[in-house]
Amino acid sequence: MVATSNLLAFAAVALVLVAVPGPSVAFTISRALTAGRRIALLNVAGSTMGLVAQVVAVAFGLGTVVERSAQVFTLLKLAGAAYLVFLGIQAIRHRHSFAQAVSYRIRPLSPLRAVRDGAVVGVTNPKTIAVFVIVLPQFTVPASGHLAAQLIILGLVFPLIALVLDSMWALAAGTASQWLSRSPRRLAAIGGTGGLAMIGLGVSLAATGRRA
Repeated sequence: MVATSNLLAFAAVALVLVAVPGPSVAFTISRALTAGRRIALLNVAGSTMGLVAQVVAVAFGLGTVVERSAQVFTLLKLAGAAYLVFLGIQAIRHRHSFAQAVSYRIRPLSPLRAVRDGAVVGVTNPKTIAVFVIVLPQFTVPASGHLAAQLIILGLVFPLIALVLDSMWALAAGTASQWLSRSPRRLAAIGGTGGLAMIGLGVSLAATGRRA
């Protein structure tokens, strides 16, 4: 139903989007540093649940529209490319704010509250909603039909990658806490490099993305 090449291509895009430090990564690291790895991992689990809910909602809401309109599909492709470039520019412009976010401190929370907070963060994240709405559809093949199923299969790759990478951030945060806090420039460099990668993805997507 979903071509392997499309699945791998979207996985590559998702990997970059998830790996670039942003609010969710800062949230995870902050929880790991202040409340411990267990709470941070529970946050990640809750956030993943929220992302899965986003995928299902977007798939059933958007699948029919994309399947019936080639023009909408093309517009979404171009919008997705532009959005990736925008995210890249924002990541470069605000690369120093990531260090400030990581330094933010919170009080320890109960496991149930940690999962709930993570779920709220995941399901209400406007960045991932935009990714699912304007980037995800271009990796489908409308002519093959079953757009909702294609969107779900492809879309679930994103929360799976997020679960793995965010968990790695949570596990590594305690060990690398001194390294992270000692040099804000390192965090800024990570954000800036990720921003350049997203800009490159956006340009590539506009030039070579699939058409209906």
